[in-house]
Amino acid sequence: MSMHIPHGRWVVWLSFLLAMLFQIMPLPGLVEPWRPDWLLLVMIYWAMALPHRYNILSAWLLGVLLDILLGAHLGIRALSMSLVIYVVVLHFQRLRNFPMWQQALMVASLVCLHHLLVFWTQFVVNVASFDASLFLPALSSLIIWPWVFWMLRRIRRIYKVR
Repeated sequence: MSMHIPHGRWVVWLSFLLAMLFQIMPLPGLVEPWRPDWLLLVMIYWAMALPHRYNILSAWLLGVLLDILLGAHLGIRALSMSLVIYVVVLHFQRLRNFPMWQQALMVASLVCLHHLLVFWTQFVVNVASFDASLFLPALSSLIIWPWVFWMLRRIRRIYKVR
């Protein structure tokens, strides 16, 4: 009887920590609207790569932690990230087989969905006004997704994350 030893969990949670730091890192005012959703991109990758291990629960926990760090209403990003990761986990086999340009388009649409859900819940809770800059992170995430995918895949193979 062989025991299953979880390889690389620390690598995945370290990548979540780094993505969280990139997410809350201050940026100049001109670049701030274009900030990619680092945590969501990393979460999408791990949900596609290992959907049995990193799924809705881990997205919800990371979303609550992000809400706490950003000082937002508790649960807004947790709900949004959970719903986005639910879609990813539901279709992970199909997403894995897409070419990179199609994956990037899907990731951009998922980031757009995330921002629309955050806007909608903020609108319900508070008075929030719609701004076209809401979609700028989706564009930057579209551009940066191939690099994020390549980097995390390389890390996953080097450290034999299972």
